[in-house]
Amino acid sequence: MKSIIKNLILGAIVLGGLNMYAQNSKRHIDNFRQPDQTGINTFEAPKETESTFDGLKVRVGGASTLQFQALDHENSGATPLAELGSNFNLPTANLDLDVVLAEGVRMHLRTYLSSRHHPEPYVKGGYFQIDKLDFISEGFLSDIMQYATIKVGHMENNYGDAHFRRSDNAQTIFNPFIGNLIMDSFTTEVGAELYYQRNGFLGMVGFSNGKLNQSVVAGANGRTGGAAFLAKIGYDKQLNDDLRLRLTGSLYNTGYTPNLYLFNADRAGSRYYHVMEAEGASSDNFRSGRFAPNFKNSVTAIMINPFVRYKGFEFFGTLERASGSTNANPATLDPEMDGVTNQFASELLYRFGKNDNFYVGGRYNVVNSEYDDKAQDITIKRTQLGAGWFMTKNILMKAEYVHQNYDGFSGALEDGKFDGFMLEAAISF
Repeated sequence: MKSIIKNLILGAIVLGGLNMYAQNSKRHIDNFRQPDQTGINTFEAPKETESTFDGLKVRVGGASTLQFQALDHENSGATPLAELGSNFNLPTANLDLDVVLAEGVRMHLRTYLSSRHHPEPYVKGGYFQIDKLDFISEGFLSDIMQYATIKVGHMENNYGDAHFRRSDNAQTIFNPFIGNLIMDSFTTEVGAELYYQRNGFLGMVGFSNGKLNQSVVAGANGRTGGAAFLAKIGYDKQLNDDLRLRLTGSLYNTGYTPNLYLFNADRAGSRYYHVMEAEGASSDNFRSGRFAPNFKNSVTAIMINPFVRYKGFEFFGTLERASGSTNANPATLDPEMDGVTNQFASELLYRFGKNDNFYVGGRYNVVNSEYDDKAQDITIKRTQLGAGWFMTKNILMKAEYVHQNYDGFSGALEDGKFDGFMLEAAISF
């Protein structure tokens, strides 16, 4: 009863906030990626030089997503798999707050109201974005800040471009498919990033503490953690009315960190529920269908992303290589316990209709990994065929056929595969 009352009170507060800020929510926010169809194919936040600031603004937004799953799975090993049926998955929801605090200064905060991994609401993260330093003094470093942006917070690291097209819990409108990549490069860490965008060229450097879960408690070696270095360089230009080209290269590098979360930090979970789960398993693997390398204390990851849009045709690619230590003991640096994982993904879409309201396309994704002194050499392949319909700029219906197979695994994944159909309804505003 107490839980119901608490949820009713929370709902009343949220609805009251939506009503209070309804007008501000519709007003323009500088250097902001719109959370609807108009935000598709926006990567880093745009850099506008003219300001529309006329006082404090609060934008309340959110997203809701629901899937219908009809997948089957099988393997050839001795471990039987759970029997799957066709039904709806858990609906997921996000709450977003974007607040303009001063000219050229805004805050973003995202809360997962429901997710596969957590039944209770929890904060994904948030950051400050600074496009002007006029709060120090008017015109301060204006020659630099007309091209520069500073982000600081416990935030989604800008490693690679694939994270701009992935599903972030309920925010799925930017993802033309239903599942994310097999090796899902995504993490939220405390850090800062400095951007410089000019005439189509992009540069970024950043640092973070390399930790998903923050703590000041020292480990057995007397250290609370290490640090991660990020960098990105690229070119993004609309060459004419029909052709846009973008090419970026990104780096994520850590020294010693107690845990590495770059490939397993998504707390929201996979869209393919219970696939390849053993029969009678005591708990669900909320990242089912994905793969994370067995790196322990350090990693160097490089991602290259080409993007081409010509009229209605759209290509997006991912080339990724990650290498690091698989030794859990940082005092021992055994070169025989280094590992390497490579990922390749290719997406081809065709958008058509009034305002590109329809699309069809496919994605091919492969992961190869060798680690633990080559005791395990594995390959995972996935094919996704999808279609989508924007009923409005805030409502998207998707359909997908997915086929994924495993090679080189033992246990439940031995010669494993899953395939079938998914439907997804997404709302974002």
